[in-house]
Amino acid sequence: MKSKSVLLIFLCLSTISFGQVGGEQIFNFLNVSTSARQSALGGEVLTLYDDIDQPLWNPSTINRQLDNQLAVNYVDFLADINYGSASFAHLINRRIGIIHAGVTYVNYGKFIGADEFGNETGSFKARDLAISVGYAYRIPRTDFHVGANLKFINSSIENYTSNGVATDIALTYFNDLKPYIFSAVVRNIGYQVSVYDQLREPMPLEVVIGASYRVENVPLQWHITINNLQKWNVAKPNPSNTQSTIEGDINEEKISIFDNAFRHVTIGAEFFPDKGFNLRLGYNFRRAKELQLTETRTFAGLSAGFGLQMGKFKFNYAFTKFHPASNTNTFTIEINLAQKTF
Repeated sequence: MKSKSVLLIFLCLSTISFGQVGGEQIFNFLNVSTSARQSALGGEVLTLYDDIDQPLWNPSTINRQLDNQLAVNYVDFLADINYGSASFAHLINRRIGIIHAGVTYVNYGKFIGADEFGNETGSFKARDLAISVGYAYRIPRTDFHVGANLKFINSSIENYTSNGVATDIALTYFNDLKPYIFSAVVRNIGYQVSVYDQLREPMPLEVVIGASYRVENVPLQWHITINNLQKWNVAKPNPSNTQSTIEGDINEEKISIFDNAFRHVTIGAEFFPDKGFNLRLGYNFRRAKELQLTETRTFAGLSAGFGLQMGKFKFNYAFTKFHPASNTNTFTIEINLAQKTF
């Protein structure tokens, strides 16, 4: 039997890689963006009302404009980890409205297994998978939209498996005559149905609010997201900022209230949002703080990308900086199946 310690080490490493709150939950991949447009804007945008991938994060943005649109996403992540998603929306009929479906996967690659004595026993694989179905409803005589996702989750490491169910509940204010959009989302309310090894772990619950504003007479739209409202203290001391005294005592980084507050914030800017070519910039304050190095400028927290419309196809790309030794690239292909001409 492969050592359980190997599996536990892997679980810790994968959790840290995805930068969740303290690494205390199961299925953390659910809070990682796979959309190139969203990643370029900082990774946590909620108010992309015209994006087929947005309902994976905010189901209240499901609307008829997304009918028969398809998107496929691929992320070349760190340490040979690959993940991605696919999204599709379809108008059932005028009475029922739009149904959105999505699938998200993570492939962690191959690992070397060992017994309790350190003898190699071969290799094993690990992966995560989630399938979601979403629906939104406009509250009559208002500009408020409510939506929900139902997600079925499966995770496997070697011959260990775990399954879960979760839902997202969201509310969005949108009026196409107004320059602003507001959203609030509670993500991953759920339950780990089957566990890895007797221990049932909490879901990666996250409460998020977001807003966007389109500047008048300027082809620019701003986005801001305030995340992890369910937990005020999200700050963790950065080992790079540890200081040593002459006596050899180690002093950890002290994090102020102001610093912790900003770690809840992500901002993004999209230039020419309605044109065939878009430019995007984003900044994730928490990622920047947690991954900074004292002697090297890492540019962690910074993201950028672009979108290019070509008839019924659209290509989106995002570049995300985590560490000087490695970058993350995200690719998205969108296809408007309702458009007959190229």
